[in-house]
Amino acid sequence: MAPRASWKGYLKLSLVSCPVRLYPATSASERISFNQLHKKTHNRINMKPVDPELGLVERSDLVKGYEYEDKQYIIIDDADLDAVRIESNHTMNIEAFVDEDEVDVIYQDAPYYLAPDGAMAEETFAVLREAMRKSGKLAIARLVLSSRERVVTIGARENGMFVCTLRNPNEVRGTAEYFGNIPAGKPDPEMLQLAEALIKQKETTFDPKNYEDRYEAALMTMIREKLKGHKPIIAAAPERGNVINLMDALKASLSQSKPPAKSKSKADEVAKPAAKKAAAGGADENPLKANLLKAVGKSKK
Repeated sequence: MAPRASWKGYLKLSLVSCPVRLYPATSASERISFNQLHKKTHNRINMKPVDPELGLVERSDLVKGYEYEDKQYIIIDDADLDAVRIESNHTMNIEAFVDEDEVDVIYQDAPYYLAPDGAMAEETFAVLREAMRKSGKLAIARLVLSSRERVVTIGARENGMFVCTLRNPNEVRGTAEYFGNIPAGKPDPEMLQLAEALIKQKETTFDPKNYEDRYEAALMTMIREKLKGHKPIIAAAPERGNVINLMDALKASLSQSKPPAKSKSKADEVAKPAAKKAAAGGADENPLKANLLKAVGKSKK
């Protein structure tokens, strides 16, 4: 079955345009979901509209209303919505181009795929796609989705384009309320170097397949056991000991998973003096720094 487009219209850059189709890039159909049932009959509950005065009403009797004052509404019908015609109803008009890393991730919302609508559109589509790919730019445009105009970014992706709707600035909270009381002091340079060495030991190439939803998997295991008529076997979460300080957690983490042997790095240079100092019975003035040194040294053994 061919995927269903969420939006159809034109992608336009100045005097150049081509028909396109927009498709959702993600799907929640594979997620586990639950239905509301009556606890005795196990019949599925239907959510029906209720009027405080009339009781149950038919959905065909429902209309849209905008509350302009408390409990005061103005009725909006389909003809009113159809009368609100702006360019982005049917055209994604590219207004500007920005660097790919210039759009803050906090503004990124829903992802979509953009494809040409028909063979006649393919050449124009390919020219616009490759021009953006080679320039390393994202296009900024607008389109109307779900009765709302959305600002979007458009970029090249494989043989097609990738569209991401952006949140309105009014929807994004400022950081002052959350970060304002965090002290801005600079950490000890040596401890910072040690922490960077620990981070380096955990470096890898991101593959989303390595990060499955463990809760979802556990739910499915429980459901399958219940279907078999067995009592669900629930795996207990691992017990966690009391953490005295940061380095207790770091040392425990390093001992559980040792990284592959690597060439000498800055961490080696820092760890060697620490080992000599420990052998001599010396004590570091800063306990955190001492523990960091031990963690790096231990992870290299």
